[in-house]
Amino acid sequence: MAIPIKNKDAIARMRESCAIAATVLHRLKQAVQPGISTFDLDDLARKYIEEYGAKSACYGYPSHSRGVRPFPAYACISVNEEVVHGIGSFKRILRDGDVVTLDICVTYNGYVGDNAYTVPVGAVSPEVAKLLRITEEARAAGIAQAKVGNRIGDISEAVQNYITPHGYGIVRDMVGHGVGASMHEEPQIPNFIERKKSKTDVIKPGMTLAIEPMINLGSWRTKTAADGWTIVTADDSPSAHFEHTVLTTDHGPEILTVPKG
Repeated sequence: MAIPIKNKDAIARMRESCAIAATVLHRLKQAVQPGISTFDLDDLARKYIEEYGAKSACYGYPSHSRGVRPFPAYACISVNEEVVHGIGSFKRILRDGDVVTLDICVTYNGYVGDNAYTVPVGAVSPEVAKLLRITEEARAAGIAQAKVGNRIGDISEAVQNYITPHGYGIVRDMVGHGVGASMHEEPQIPNFIERKKSKTDVIKPGMTLAIEPMINLGSWRTKTAADGWTIVTADDSPSAHFEHTVLTTDHGPEILTVPKG
């Protein structure tokens, strides 16, 4: 399928939805502290999203697996070994030394904004702090390659080349993606070289891409938890996830998920 190219109207709407998503994420980060439950964080996300007149793009999202209920939460809140798609729970209480990924995806005026950030809870170990720093830097390296005339594979290669020297596991079952009128559009954007770059799509102006390294301290392998949604590391090692929605332009990549001023 062709990668959707956004016109001026679509880009304007994307700016709005992405600004809301980024602002909600920014506010939610401030609430992270030892003793708070992931349910409380999810409820705050719901309140913030509704405050801006938007809707959660996560809530009610259908599962591709038979017998699994639609996604029941308003944000994806994933702790420690949970890579993505964590569901808020009264029973999951954040503790000093944890890490929690807040993934906020909203729909506003017909378009989706998507971003994520892994937040340290209190004081984390030096090795976990490094994992977070390197993963965030890998996101920046990937975004820098989202240039008109490059290929999607250049983004993948940049992330992989940044991560590999550190020996971390690059998640393979979950990838970045296009985003726009729906949460998931073409293209898929792996964080590793999946095929020859020459076989991947050429980047053109007007693409909106969710660039999101998901990196494990241990193995790249993952599994699905009993709830049918939460993806966890196979070896229970901590994971980090950083995401921006990026617009490709003739003047270089533009990060759209910037909080409202």
